[in-house]
Amino acid sequence: MKKVPSGRFLFSVLYTVVLLMFTAYVLLDTFVIPRGVTVLPPSSGSASVQRPSGNGGGSSSVSSDPFASDGEGGQTSDVTDGGETEEDGWEAGSKPQEPQITDYSYRDENISITITAVREYNTDIYVADVILSSPEYLKTALAKNTYGRNIKEKTSEIAERVGAILAVNGDFYGYRNEGYVIRNGILLRETRFSSSREDLVIDEEGVMYGIREGEISAVSLFNAGAQQVLSFGPILVQDSEVSVDRSDEFGGWQSNPRCAVGMLEPLHYVFVVSDGRTRQSEGLYLEELANFMLDLGCTFAYNLDGGGSATMVFNGRVINNPTDGNSVGERKVSDIVCIGY
Repeated sequence: MKKVPSGRFLFSVLYTVVLLMFTAYVLLDTFVIPRGVTVLPPSSGSASVQRPSGNGGGSSSVSSDPFASDGEGGQTSDVTDGGETEEDGWEAGSKPQEPQITDYSYRDENISITITAVREYNTDIYVADVILSSPEYLKTALAKNTYGRNIKEKTSEIAERVGAILAVNGDFYGYRNEGYVIRNGILLRETRFSSSREDLVIDEEGVMYGIREGEISAVSLFNAGAQQVLSFGPILVQDSEVSVDRSDEFGGWQSNPRCAVGMLEPLHYVFVVSDGRTRQSEGLYLEELANFMLDLGCTFAYNLDGGGSATMVFNGRVINNPTDGNSVGERKVSDIVCIGY
């Protein structure tokens, strides 16, 4: 006589199936399913919320012709004239008439960018030295111009769409539901990631500084005039001193592709991306990255999303060699930090 499964056994099977389905849904919702929340207005420099009057929050140089070995330096090229259309979400600015452009430099009356390749720590590191006449040219942009969960594009795609001259990936805010998000003067998320989370703040004067989310609210930062707040970290350099050690290393003490931004003084910045996880480039520990930023003259420096996300784009061309260790090429991300009109 065939034995009929007991009710307890059937319940266990059903429970296991439901649990697996729920787990699969959570993973898809976290990493795959796009959930757009807000499409930014055409002029992202002005929020729909009225902002009260806010408070404003070493020198170093790098050489030109950084990649002489590849035979491409010094060539004249065109730059995309983006930034004035309604679709891209940027506030239109005054355009230079005749910028001076090479493969690794850009200069006009408002923006100066020079890119240099450096070999340190058995790693290829790319440095963009940026000098601006106004903080309005330091911006951020979101994938598909939309704030939300798992809304992603490649760094180069976002940069091309908004007409950015220089861009690096941001904090990948879209893979989680917590962490402050202010972009181009718009408060998008005020939920705290953790009390100890260290955020990058860029104010109306172009001053970069760091905060801990447990010490100040996103609304307070917004009311004080914060234009950008990115939640990744940690802070690498604070008051011209390295502020990380092995205890700050994510996932253990290891080298990785890295991305960071730093300020030498207001309106003088460096954007830094390193390769990693390859035979050619080991990658950097956070402490190594911090020391590198300090050597560049940074009074403040901040770690952005690294690993396979670490990407630098200049005039539509990917400068570094992005990889997650398994595949080569750009990873899609949720946001960028960029220079442009």
